[in-house]
Amino acid sequence: MPKIRFSRRDALLATGAALFTPSILRAQDIAMPVDEAFPAVEPVIRDQVPVRRNVSSFVRQDWRDHFDTLGKGAILCDTTSRAVHYWGADDQTYRLFPSSVPMSEEMTKRGYTEIVRKKVGPTWTPTANMRERDPTLPAFMPAGPGNPLGTHAMYFTWPAYLIHGTHDTRKIGRQSSSGCIGLYNPHIKELFALTAVGTQVRLI
Repeated sequence: MPKIRFSRRDALLATGAALFTPSILRAQDIAMPVDEAFPAVEPVIRDQVPVRRNVSSFVRQDWRDHFDTLGKGAILCDTTSRAVHYWGADDQTYRLFPSSVPMSEEMTKRGYTEIVRKKVGPTWTPTANMRERDPTLPAFMPAGPGNPLGTHAMYFTWPAYLIHGTHDTRKIGRQSSSGCIGLYNPHIKELFALTAVGTQVRLI
């Protein structure tokens, strides 16, 4: 049986090909989901300042900087860093979630409020102002995959303001709401379970 001889040059070429091939495969693996995640035709999110990369401001905060006591718990909605902070009444539980925020300064409400009602599978009734801005909005939308309030909602003392989920994950981290604070559905489900009615809330 003839012996197959490899020169040093052949060995280097073979090694280079082996190293290069996984790179091509990885590039193909990455390219396919991008088309699915960012389709060529999709609803336009209103004109706005480009998304800020706010990793430096997405940091743990101290509830004492915002509340006198924890009471039943406390929620801080930070519209600058686009994050929601939760502190439990036990002073041990803490959660930090990325969020969506209102589209404009005019739609942004700040101050102290509290959670007065919670709802799994919320329905949605757009306000008159929303329907004036967008006449295509329905008068009412039942719970379900198309509902912009996602899977869970928690209502403030302020009418038409709440923390809710969203099925449109592109909105998180962006100025994309009409005044509410939005979370990924798994995150609002977790926060919903932790939060009692009467939990104090601050929006800054």
